[in-house]
Formats: sequence, C-alpha cells, structure tokens
Amino acid sequence: MPRISRISRRTFLAGLGGLGGAAALTACSGSGGSQPPAADFEASGTPSPTPLPPVTVNAATGPVQVPGEPLRVVVLDTDVLDSMLTLGITPVGAALPAADTGFPAYWPASRTAGVRLVGPAGAPDLAALRALRPDLILSNQTRDGDRYEQLRAIAPTVLTQTTGAPWKANFQLHAQALGRVAAGAAFVASYQKHAGQVAGALAAAKLSGRKVSLVRFTEGGGIRLFGRQSFPGSVLADAEVGRPDAQNVDQSDFEIPLDQIGRADGDLLLYATYGDPEKAGEEAALASPGWQGLGAVKAHRAFPVDDQLWFQGIGYTGANFVLDELQRFLGA
Repeated sequence: MPRISRISRRTFLAGLGGLGGAAALTACSGSGGSQPPAADFEASGTPSPTPLPPVTVNAATGPVQVPGEPLRVVVLDTDVLDSMLTLGITPVGAALPAADTGFPAYWPASRTAGVRLVGPAGAPDLAALRALRPDLILSNQTRDGDRYEQLRAIAPTVLTQTTGAPWKANFQLHAQALGRVAAGAAFVASYQKHAGQVAGALAAAKLSGRKVSLVRFTEGGGIRLFGRQSFPGSVLADAEVGRPDAQNVDQSDFEIPLDQIGRADGDLLLYATYGDPEKAGEEAALASPGWQGLGAVKAHRAFPVDDQLWFQGIGYTGANFVLDELQRFLGA
C-alpha cells in the first residue's frame, strides 16, 4: 500500500468546517504574521489601532508579560505551530524538527507560505530569529529551556514544560498568550464533539474493542512504541479505542529492539518514520521475519501514516485529522 503523505485540500476544508462556525470564522479572519507592525501603519498615514494592554500568563518559567495582541510571533516547535495556525494567526518564523523537509502537509501551503524558517527545533538560529523582530516567542522547556534567557532577551518568551501528552493544557496557555481564549474554547468544544462522534461510530460498528498499535521508526532513536501518555495515544483514548497490552501503559513512548517487534502487534497497526527510512530502521524492520509474522501484517491491517500529522501534529487541528484517519482505517 502506498505511503500516505498528504491530506487533500478538500479534506482539510471539511475538517475545518467540523470545528464549528465561531472557530472557523476566527481562523479565517485572524491577524496574520504578515500584517505590518503599528509603526508601519503610522508611516503610511493610516491610524494605528489602539493596542490592547499587556497580559500576564503563567508559563513553565513563571509569570510572563506578553503583548495584548501579538502579531509577530515565532514558534520553535510543532505543537505551537499547530496552535497558532488553528487559532488563525500565521507566525512570522518557525523552527521545525531537523529531519523535516518542509511544513506539515495537513496544512495547505497557503497557510505557511510566508513563514520564515529559523533553523531546527532545539537549535534555532538566534540571529535569524532576532532579525524577524518578534513580539512573542513560543516553545517549551524540553526544546529551549537551556536558551530561555537568550530568547527572552529578544522578545517575551512563553514556554510550556514539555510537549506531547499535555498538549490540551498547553493549547490553553498558547491561546492566552495569543489573546485568543474564546476562539480556543470553540476549538476545544468542537474537538470534544468530534471525538464523541467517532467513538459513537466505532461503537455502533462494534469496532471499539479493536486494539490499535502505534509504531514510529526514528532516525537516531530506533523503533519506538507509543503508550497512552503521548499525543496520538491520547487521541486514541478520546476515540475510546483499545490498545495492545504492551502499549496500554502510562508512558509516552519507549524503544524496543528489532527482536522484540512482536510487541508492536495489534488488530490495527499504524506506523510512521521520522528521517531517512534506512537510517531509522524502517526498511530492515519491514523486511524482517518478525514484522512479516505480525498478525496485523498478515491480515493486511498495517498502514503507514504521515509522521508530521500523527506524531508531530500536536494540537487540535492535527488531532481532528487523526480522528478522521483513525475512523477510516478502522472502517467505521
């Protein structure tokens, strides 16, 4: 079966429509990163809008005062990229994981066309970041805790503790920092409704008991299985589907050697690759007798998925697409 590498524009628009009218309108009418700063309005002779007062948010590093209406925002990980685009704001700059060759395909190119890359996540180019004149920087301590002082010298910097499992709480902080709390609440409610609909459809089709396995081949990180305390694991839990015993654990992810590939089995097996497939071990694993002997593989129930969606699309838009794909893979 060919690798799933892109979600169509039609699917994207359908998913956006499912997020609810208020949130969708916000996404369409939100202030983008390409909007000029207040000084440019003044230079053109157009009156500047009255700025909103600063807001203090409680980040992982403590209270941080941020602009009341930040327009030039730089994001340094994939979860904050999803949060910003979901809330209708286009960042002026972004850092992506080192092995990614472009922005996630579940977003139309028109939404990311003007975003400047500022180096790899975890090692951003501070000079390039500074040149963008941001008024807010968003990231997490796992990626950027060791350069927090350097970042906040450039602009107010809001860090969550980590990414992945706490994505829902992190989104709330992102919405506060971006001044989009009401829009954020609309997206949360729409996602909860969507997850309930998918869970209901799976239950009606008697598919809720199917155990779904999540496998990721990572360059430099080997073969990884994902538990409940991960972004995709939490989305599966919201859809009320089962997990194989080896992955039905309160962990994010853990590495296994190839000779333990049997722990990756499930009624449905979904796998993705980060980086070069050969260096990540995907090619060797898929050709191995252990993989070929998995029940899901023999039943033709093992499917490749888009890594940038399932494992990096850590936010409400990414989660909505994951729900749609999960339902399709399970056949409900």
